[in-house]
Amino acid sequence: MKDMVEADALIAKMGEAAREAAVELAQAPGERKYAALIGAAHEIRKRAPEILEANASDLEFGREKGLSDAMMDRLRLDGDRLRGIEDGLRAVAEQRDPVGEVIAEWDRPTGLHIQRVRTPIGVIGVIYESRPNVTADAGALALKSGNAVILRGGSESLHSSTAIHGCMVEGLHQAGLPEASIQLVPTRDRAAVSAMLGAQGVIDVIIPRGGKGLVGLVQREARVPVFAHLEGICHIYVDRDADPEMARQVVLNAKTRRTGICGAAECLLIDWQFYTKHGAAVIEDLLAAGVEVRAEGELAKIPGTAKAQPDDFGREFLDMIIAAKLVDGVDEAIAHIRRFGSQHTESILTANDATAERFFAGLDSAILMRNASTQFADGGEFGMGAEIGIATGKLHARGPVGAEQLTSFKYLVTGQGTLRG
Repeated sequence: MKDMVEADALIAKMGEAAREAAVELAQAPGERKYAALIGAAHEIRKRAPEILEANASDLEFGREKGLSDAMMDRLRLDGDRLRGIEDGLRAVAEQRDPVGEVIAEWDRPTGLHIQRVRTPIGVIGVIYESRPNVTADAGALALKSGNAVILRGGSESLHSSTAIHGCMVEGLHQAGLPEASIQLVPTRDRAAVSAMLGAQGVIDVIIPRGGKGLVGLVQREARVPVFAHLEGICHIYVDRDADPEMARQVVLNAKTRRTGICGAAECLLIDWQFYTKHGAAVIEDLLAAGVEVRAEGELAKIPGTAKAQPDDFGREFLDMIIAAKLVDGVDEAIAHIRRFGSQHTESILTANDATAERFFAGLDSAILMRNASTQFADGGEFGMGAEIGIATGKLHARGPVGAEQLTSFKYLVTGQGTLRG
Protein backbone atom coordinates (compact mmCIF):
# COMPACT_ATOMS: atom_id res chain seq x y z
CA MET A 1 0.00 0.00 0.00
CA LYS A 2 2.84 2.38 0.90
CA ASP A 3 4.45 1.75 -2.52
CA MET A 4 1.19 2.61 -4.26
CA VAL A 5 0.73 5.82 -2.28
CA GLU A 6 4.28 6.88 -3.10
CA ALA A 7 3.82 5.98 -6.78
CA ASP A 8 0.56 7.95 -6.99
CA ALA A 9 2.31 10.97 -5.46
CA LEU A 10 5.22 10.65 -7.90
CA ILE A 11 3.01 10.42 -10.99
CA ALA A 12 0.78 13.24 -9.74
CA LYS A 13 3.84 15.47 -9.32
CA MET A 14 5.24 14.51 -12.74
CA GLY A 15 1.80 14.95 -14.27
CA GLU A 16 1.37 18.44 -12.89
CA ALA A 17 4.72 19.46 -14.32
CA ALA A 18 3.84 17.79 -17.64
CA ARG A 19 0.51 19.63 -17.90
CA GLU A 20 2.27 22.96 -17.35
CA ALA A 21 4.85 22.06 -19.98
CA ALA A 22 2.13 20.95 -22.41
CA VAL A 23 0.55 24.42 -22.34
CA GLU A 24 3.85 25.96 -23.42
CA LEU A 25 4.60 23.24 -25.99
CA ALA A 26 1.22 23.68 -27.68
CA GLN A 27 2.23 27.25 -28.48
CA ALA A 28 5.94 26.68 -29.12
CA PRO A 29 7.15 27.61 -32.61
CA GLY A 30 8.39 24.79 -34.77
CA GLU A 31 11.90 26.26 -34.78
CA ARG A 32 12.33 25.67 -31.04
CA LYS A 33 11.12 22.08 -31.25
CA TYR A 34 13.47 21.55 -34.19
CA ALA A 35 16.35 22.97 -32.17
CA ALA A 36 15.57 20.72 -29.21
CA LEU A 37 15.59 17.59 -31.37
CA ILE A 38 18.79 18.51 -33.20
CA GLY A 39 20.41 19.30 -29.86
CA ALA A 40 19.34 15.92 -28.49
CA ALA A 41 20.75 14.16 -31.58
CA HIS A 42 24.07 15.94 -31.04
CA GLU A 43 24.10 14.83 -27.40
CA ILE A 44 23.47 11.19 -28.39
CA ARG A 45 26.63 11.30 -30.50
CA LYS A 46 28.60 13.19 -27.87
CA ARG A 47 27.59 10.86 -25.03
CA ALA A 48 27.79 7.58 -26.97
CA PRO A 49 30.45 6.01 -24.67
CA GLU A 50 28.37 6.91 -21.60
CA ILE A 51 25.20 5.43 -23.13
CA LEU A 52 26.94 2.20 -24.13
CA GLU A 53 28.40 1.87 -20.64
CA ALA A 54 24.91 2.26 -19.18
CA ASN A 55 23.62 -0.31 -21.65
CA ALA A 56 26.30 -2.78 -20.54
CA SER A 57 24.89 -2.54 -17.00
CA ASP A 58 21.38 -3.21 -18.35
CA LEU A 59 22.57 -6.21 -20.35
CA GLU A 60 24.14 -7.67 -17.22
CA PHE A 61 20.88 -7.11 -15.35
CA GLY A 62 19.00 -8.76 -18.24
CA ARG A 63 21.24 -11.82 -18.14
CA GLU A 64 20.75 -12.15 -14.38
CA LYS A 65 17.01 -11.81 -14.92
CA GLY A 66 17.10 -14.60 -17.53
CA LEU A 67 15.79 -12.60 -20.47
CA SER A 68 15.33 -14.51 -23.73
CA ASP A 69 17.71 -13.97 -26.64
CA ALA A 70 15.03 -11.95 -28.42
CA MET A 71 14.52 -9.67 -25.41
CA MET A 72 18.28 -9.27 -25.02
CA ASP A 73 18.47 -8.26 -28.68
CA ARG A 74 15.82 -5.61 -28.09
CA LEU A 75 17.76 -4.32 -25.10
CA ARG A 76 21.19 -4.24 -26.74
CA LEU A 77 22.69 -1.02 -28.06
CA ASP A 78 25.80 -0.67 -30.22
CA GLY A 79 27.35 1.99 -32.41
CA ASP A 80 25.02 1.34 -35.33
CA ARG A 81 21.90 1.41 -33.17
CA LEU A 82 22.99 4.65 -31.51
CA ARG A 83 23.51 6.16 -34.96
CA GLY A 84 20.00 4.94 -35.79
CA ILE A 85 18.64 6.78 -32.73
CA GLU A 86 20.51 9.92 -33.74
CA ASP A 87 19.26 9.65 -37.33
CA GLY A 88 15.72 9.12 -36.06
CA LEU A 89 15.86 12.30 -34.00
CA ARG A 90 17.13 14.26 -36.97
CA ALA A 91 14.46 12.76 -39.24
CA VAL A 92 11.67 13.74 -36.85
CA ALA A 93 13.16 17.21 -36.53
CA GLU A 94 13.07 17.67 -40.32
CA GLN A 95 9.42 16.69 -40.66
CA ARG A 96 6.76 19.33 -41.04
CA ASP A 97 5.22 20.49 -37.78
CA PRO A 98 1.69 19.05 -37.60
CA VAL A 99 0.46 21.49 -34.93
CA GLY A 100 -1.81 24.15 -36.42
CA GLU A 101 -2.15 22.37 -39.75
CA VAL A 102 -5.52 23.07 -41.37
CA ILE A 103 -7.05 19.66 -42.08
CA ALA A 104 -10.16 21.07 -43.76
CA GLU A 105 -11.97 24.39 -44.10
CA TRP A 106 -15.28 25.54 -45.52
CA ASP A 107 -17.80 28.37 -45.56
CA ARG A 108 -21.41 28.21 -44.44
CA PRO A 109 -24.36 30.12 -45.91
CA THR A 110 -24.64 31.86 -42.53
CA GLY A 111 -21.35 33.62 -43.22
CA LEU A 112 -19.27 31.49 -40.88
CA HIS A 113 -15.83 30.31 -41.98
CA ILE A 114 -14.89 27.00 -40.29
CA GLN A 115 -11.47 25.37 -40.04
CA ARG A 116 -10.56 21.97 -38.59
CA VAL A 117 -7.03 22.37 -37.20
CA ARG A 118 -4.53 19.89 -35.70
CA THR A 119 -3.85 20.36 -32.01
CA PRO A 120 -1.75 18.43 -29.46
CA ILE A 121 -3.44 15.80 -27.32
CA GLY A 122 -1.80 17.12 -24.14
CA VAL A 123 0.05 14.70 -21.88
CA ILE A 124 0.96 11.26 -23.19
CA GLY A 125 2.07 8.33 -21.06
CA VAL A 126 4.23 5.68 -22.74
CA ILE A 127 4.86 2.35 -21.02
CA TYR A 128 7.37 0.13 -22.78
CA GLU A 129 9.60 -2.89 -22.35
CA SER A 130 13.27 -3.51 -23.09
CA ARG A 131 13.96 -1.26 -26.06
CA PRO A 132 15.80 1.85 -24.82
CA ASN A 133 15.50 3.51 -28.24
CA VAL A 134 11.81 4.06 -27.47
CA THR A 135 12.94 6.69 -24.96
CA ALA A 136 14.24 8.81 -27.84
CA ASP A 137 11.52 7.87 -30.35
CA ALA A 138 8.62 8.57 -28.01
CA GLY A 139 10.19 11.74 -26.63
CA ALA A 140 10.89 13.09 -30.10
CA LEU A 141 7.45 12.36 -31.54
CA ALA A 142 5.64 13.75 -28.50
CA LEU A 143 7.71 16.93 -28.68
CA LYS A 144 7.22 17.33 -32.43
CA SER A 145 3.45 17.06 -31.98
CA GLY A 146 3.43 19.57 -29.11
CA ASN A 147 2.71 17.04 -26.35
CA ALA A 148 4.40 16.53 -23.02
CA VAL A 149 5.26 12.89 -22.31
CA ILE A 150 5.84 10.71 -19.25
CA LEU A 151 7.97 7.67 -20.10
CA ARG A 152 8.04 4.48 -18.08
CA GLY A 153 10.61 2.16 -19.62
CA GLY A 154 11.20 -1.46 -18.76
CA SER A 155 13.06 -2.19 -15.53
CA GLU A 156 15.77 -3.96 -17.52
CA SER A 157 16.52 -0.82 -19.59
CA LEU A 158 16.58 1.75 -16.79
CA HIS A 159 20.26 2.73 -17.10
CA SER A 160 20.17 3.03 -20.91
CA SER A 161 16.89 4.93 -20.90
CA THR A 162 18.17 7.31 -18.23
CA ALA A 163 21.28 8.08 -20.28
CA ILE A 164 19.24 8.69 -23.45
CA HIS A 165 16.70 10.75 -21.51
CA GLY A 166 19.55 12.97 -20.33
CA CYS A 167 20.31 13.77 -23.96
CA MET A 168 16.66 14.67 -24.61
CA VAL A 169 16.56 16.97 -21.59
CA GLU A 170 19.75 18.72 -22.69
CA GLY A 171 18.16 19.35 -26.08
CA LEU A 172 15.12 20.90 -24.40
CA HIS A 173 17.36 23.05 -22.22
CA GLN A 174 19.35 24.34 -25.19
CA ALA A 175 16.12 25.24 -27.03
CA GLY A 176 14.60 27.03 -24.04
CA LEU A 177 11.72 24.58 -23.69
CA PRO A 178 10.54 23.23 -20.32
CA GLU A 179 12.52 20.20 -19.19
CA ALA A 180 9.28 18.64 -17.93
CA SER A 181 8.24 18.24 -21.57
CA ILE A 182 9.94 14.81 -21.58
CA GLN A 183 10.04 13.02 -18.21
CA LEU A 184 11.27 9.53 -17.37
CA VAL A 185 9.84 7.68 -14.35
CA PRO A 186 12.99 7.17 -12.25
CA THR A 187 12.10 3.85 -10.64
CA ARG A 188 11.73 0.15 -11.44
CA ASP A 189 8.77 -0.08 -9.06
CA ARG A 190 5.79 -1.58 -10.91
CA ALA A 191 3.47 0.54 -8.78
CA ALA A 192 4.38 3.44 -11.05
CA VAL A 193 2.70 1.63 -13.97
CA SER A 194 -0.54 1.26 -12.02
CA ALA A 195 -0.34 4.91 -10.98
CA MET A 196 -0.03 5.99 -14.61
CA LEU A 197 -2.95 3.79 -15.67
CA GLY A 198 -5.18 5.45 -13.09
CA ALA A 199 -4.01 9.03 -13.66
CA GLN A 200 -7.27 10.45 -14.99
CA GLY A 201 -7.11 14.18 -15.45
CA VAL A 202 -3.30 13.99 -15.48
CA ILE A 203 -2.47 11.79 -18.48
CA ASP A 204 -4.64 12.12 -21.59
CA VAL A 205 -3.69 8.86 -23.33
CA ILE A 206 -1.55 5.81 -22.54
CA ILE A 207 0.47 4.04 -25.22
CA PRO A 208 1.78 0.58 -24.24
CA ARG A 209 4.64 -0.85 -26.25
CA GLY A 210 5.61 -4.38 -25.38
CA GLY A 211 4.46 -7.97 -25.23
CA LYS A 212 1.01 -9.44 -24.80
CA GLY A 213 1.32 -9.43 -21.01
CA LEU A 214 2.03 -5.71 -20.79
CA VAL A 215 -0.63 -4.70 -23.30
CA GLY A 216 -3.20 -6.96 -21.63
CA LEU A 217 -2.42 -5.42 -18.24
CA VAL A 218 -2.83 -1.91 -19.63
CA GLN A 219 -6.11 -2.71 -21.35
CA ARG A 220 -7.53 -4.35 -18.22
CA GLU A 221 -6.51 -1.73 -15.70
CA ALA A 222 -6.34 1.59 -17.56
CA ARG A 223 -8.82 4.28 -16.65
CA VAL A 224 -7.08 6.53 -19.17
CA PRO A 225 -7.72 6.12 -22.93
CA VAL A 226 -5.30 3.67 -24.60
CA PHE A 227 -3.74 3.43 -28.06
CA ALA A 228 -3.45 -0.36 -28.19
CA HIS A 229 -0.24 -1.86 -29.58
CA LEU A 230 -1.00 -5.56 -29.56
CA GLU A 231 1.44 -8.37 -30.26
CA GLY A 232 2.74 -8.70 -33.80
CA ILE A 233 1.38 -12.02 -35.06
CA CYS A 234 2.38 -11.22 -38.63
CA HIS A 235 1.54 -13.54 -41.52
CA ILE A 236 3.14 -13.90 -44.92
CA TYR A 237 1.17 -15.70 -47.64
CA VAL A 238 2.90 -17.18 -50.68
CA ASP A 239 0.21 -17.23 -53.38
CA ARG A 240 0.07 -19.67 -56.28
CA ASP A 241 1.09 -16.82 -58.59
CA ALA A 242 4.11 -15.71 -56.54
CA ASP A 243 7.52 -15.44 -58.17
CA PRO A 244 9.46 -18.32 -56.54
CA GLU A 245 12.79 -16.48 -56.24
CA MET A 246 11.10 -13.41 -54.79
CA ALA A 247 9.21 -15.60 -52.35
CA ARG A 248 12.41 -17.22 -51.09
CA GLN A 249 14.10 -13.87 -50.47
CA VAL A 250 11.15 -12.06 -48.93
CA VAL A 251 10.12 -14.87 -46.59
CA LEU A 252 13.68 -15.28 -45.33
CA ASN A 253 14.00 -11.54 -44.68
CA ALA A 254 10.58 -11.32 -43.04
CA LYS A 255 11.52 -13.97 -40.51
CA THR A 256 15.25 -13.64 -39.94
CA ARG A 257 16.36 -10.00 -40.37
CA ARG A 258 15.45 -9.29 -36.75
CA THR A 259 13.32 -11.84 -34.97
CA GLY A 260 12.65 -9.72 -31.87
CA ILE A 261 10.65 -6.93 -33.52
CA CYS A 262 6.87 -6.83 -33.83
CA GLY A 263 7.08 -6.84 -37.64
CA ALA A 264 8.85 -10.21 -37.82
CA ALA A 265 6.81 -12.87 -39.65
CA GLU A 266 5.47 -15.49 -37.24
CA CYS A 267 3.37 -17.60 -39.60
CA LEU A 268 3.99 -18.71 -43.18
CA LEU A 269 1.07 -19.73 -45.37
CA ILE A 270 1.82 -21.37 -48.72
CA ASP A 271 -0.68 -22.04 -51.48
CA TRP A 272 -0.98 -25.74 -52.40
CA GLN A 273 -0.47 -25.03 -56.09
CA PHE A 274 2.71 -23.02 -55.43
CA TYR A 275 4.07 -25.84 -53.29
CA THR A 276 3.17 -28.51 -55.87
CA LYS A 277 4.85 -26.54 -58.65
CA HIS A 278 7.93 -25.15 -56.89
CA GLY A 279 8.61 -27.55 -54.01
CA ALA A 280 9.99 -26.91 -50.55
CA ALA A 281 12.70 -24.32 -51.30
CA VAL A 282 11.07 -21.61 -49.17
CA ILE A 283 10.97 -23.93 -46.14
CA GLU A 284 14.45 -25.30 -46.81
CA ASP A 285 15.88 -21.77 -46.90
CA LEU A 286 14.43 -21.09 -43.45
CA LEU A 287 15.83 -24.35 -42.08
CA ALA A 288 19.26 -23.61 -43.56
CA ALA A 289 19.21 -20.22 -41.82
CA GLY A 290 18.62 -21.91 -38.46
CA VAL A 291 14.90 -21.26 -38.19
CA GLU A 292 12.80 -23.88 -36.39
CA VAL A 293 9.88 -24.47 -38.77
CA ARG A 294 6.83 -25.83 -36.96
CA ALA A 295 4.91 -27.31 -39.85
CA GLU A 296 1.42 -28.71 -40.25
CA GLY A 297 0.19 -31.41 -42.63
CA GLU A 298 2.15 -32.04 -45.80
CA LEU A 299 4.84 -29.53 -44.83
CA ALA A 300 5.63 -31.60 -41.73
CA LYS A 301 7.03 -34.29 -44.07
CA ILE A 302 9.90 -31.99 -45.08
CA PRO A 303 13.10 -33.22 -43.37
CA GLY A 304 14.18 -30.92 -40.55
CA THR A 305 10.78 -29.50 -39.74
CA ALA A 306 9.01 -29.99 -36.39
CA LYS A 307 5.36 -30.91 -36.12
CA ALA A 308 3.26 -27.86 -35.29
CA GLN A 309 1.14 -27.87 -32.17
CA PRO A 310 -2.30 -26.19 -32.18
CA ASP A 311 -1.05 -23.20 -30.15
CA ASP A 312 1.80 -22.51 -32.59
CA PHE A 313 -0.71 -20.68 -34.80
CA GLY A 314 -1.66 -17.31 -33.36
CA ARG A 315 1.58 -17.11 -31.39
CA GLU A 316 4.21 -14.38 -31.32
CA PHE A 317 7.53 -16.22 -31.10
CA LEU A 318 9.94 -13.25 -31.31
CA ASP A 319 12.56 -15.90 -32.01
CA MET A 320 14.00 -18.06 -34.81
CA ILE A 321 10.75 -20.01 -34.97
CA ILE A 322 7.92 -19.87 -37.49
CA ALA A 323 4.65 -21.76 -37.88
CA ALA A 324 3.87 -22.96 -41.42
CA LYS A 325 0.99 -24.62 -43.25
CA LEU A 326 -0.48 -25.09 -46.71
CA VAL A 327 -3.72 -23.37 -47.69
CA ASP A 328 -6.03 -23.75 -50.67
CA GLY A 329 -6.05 -20.30 -52.18
CA VAL A 330 -6.29 -16.74 -50.95
CA ASP A 331 -9.68 -17.15 -49.29
CA GLU A 332 -8.38 -19.89 -47.01
CA ALA A 333 -5.35 -17.72 -46.23
CA ILE A 334 -7.64 -14.82 -45.33
CA ALA A 335 -9.77 -17.06 -43.11
CA HIS A 336 -6.69 -18.34 -41.27
CA ILE A 337 -5.35 -14.82 -40.69
CA ARG A 338 -8.72 -13.57 -39.49
CA ARG A 339 -8.81 -16.39 -36.97
CA PHE A 340 -5.25 -16.28 -35.69
CA GLY A 341 -3.92 -12.79 -36.48
CA SER A 342 -3.56 -9.77 -34.21
CA GLN A 343 -4.45 -7.21 -36.92
CA HIS A 344 -0.87 -5.97 -37.04
CA THR A 345 0.79 -6.70 -40.42
CA GLU A 346 0.18 -9.26 -43.18
CA SER A 347 1.91 -9.66 -46.55
CA ILE A 348 0.90 -11.41 -49.75
CA LEU A 349 3.44 -12.47 -52.36
CA THR A 350 1.76 -12.63 -55.75
CA ALA A 351 1.94 -11.41 -59.34
CA ASN A 352 -1.86 -11.53 -59.62
CA ASP A 353 -3.46 -8.10 -59.15
CA ALA A 354 -6.94 -9.48 -58.53
CA THR A 355 -5.68 -11.84 -55.82
CA ALA A 356 -3.79 -9.03 -54.14
CA GLU A 357 -6.90 -6.83 -54.19
CA ARG A 358 -8.93 -9.65 -52.64
CA PHE A 359 -6.31 -10.07 -49.89
CA PHE A 360 -6.35 -6.31 -49.17
CA ALA A 361 -10.15 -6.14 -49.15
CA GLY A 362 -10.64 -9.30 -47.10
CA LEU A 363 -8.39 -8.33 -44.19
CA ASP A 364 -8.52 -5.39 -41.80
CA SER A 365 -5.07 -5.48 -40.26
CA ALA A 366 -3.43 -2.13 -39.61
CA ILE A 367 -0.82 -2.80 -42.32
CA LEU A 368 -1.29 -4.90 -45.45
CA MET A 369 1.61 -5.44 -47.87
CA ARG A 370 2.18 -6.94 -51.28
CA ASN A 371 5.51 -8.38 -52.40
CA ALA A 372 7.33 -6.87 -49.44
CA SER A 373 8.81 -8.08 -46.17
CA THR A 374 6.76 -7.59 -43.02
CA GLN A 375 9.92 -6.15 -41.47
CA PHE A 376 8.96 -2.85 -43.16
CA ALA A 377 6.19 -2.43 -40.56
CA ASP A 378 8.01 0.47 -38.95
CA GLY A 379 7.38 4.19 -38.67
CA GLY A 380 10.90 5.02 -39.84
CA GLU A 381 10.38 2.97 -43.00
CA PHE A 382 7.05 4.74 -43.53
CA GLY A 383 8.86 8.08 -43.58
CA MET A 384 7.73 9.10 -40.09
CA GLY A 385 11.28 9.30 -38.75
CA ALA A 386 10.33 7.11 -35.80
CA GLU A 387 7.29 5.61 -34.16
CA ILE A 388 5.91 5.12 -30.68
CA GLY A 389 4.33 1.84 -31.75
CA ILE A 390 2.05 0.11 -34.22
CA ALA A 391 -1.52 0.77 -33.14
CA THR A 392 -3.78 -2.20 -33.87
CA GLY A 393 -7.01 -0.66 -32.57
CA LYS A 394 -9.53 1.00 -34.85
CA LEU A 395 -10.06 4.35 -33.16
CA HIS A 396 -7.98 7.49 -33.73
CA ALA A 397 -4.63 5.93 -34.71
CA ARG A 398 -3.83 2.79 -36.71
CA GLY A 399 -0.51 1.43 -37.88
CA PRO A 400 2.72 3.30 -37.11
CA VAL A 401 2.05 6.07 -34.58
CA GLY A 402 4.11 9.09 -35.58
CA ALA A 403 3.84 12.79 -34.78
CA GLU A 404 0.69 13.35 -36.84
CA GLN A 405 -1.10 10.49 -35.07
CA LEU A 406 -0.33 12.13 -31.72
CA THR A 407 -2.56 15.08 -32.53
CA SER A 408 -6.28 15.64 -32.18
CA PHE A 409 -8.11 18.59 -33.74
CA LYS A 410 -10.24 21.56 -32.86
CA TYR A 411 -12.57 23.81 -34.85
CA LEU A 412 -11.79 27.47 -35.44
CA VAL A 413 -14.95 29.34 -36.42
CA THR A 414 -14.85 32.94 -37.72
CA GLY A 415 -17.82 35.22 -38.24
CA GLN A 416 -18.49 38.92 -38.83
CA GLY A 417 -20.88 39.69 -36.03
CA THR A 418 -22.80 36.66 -37.30
CA LEU A 419 -26.12 35.98 -35.52
CA ARG A 420 -28.14 32.78 -35.59
CA GLY A 421 -31.70 33.34 -36.70
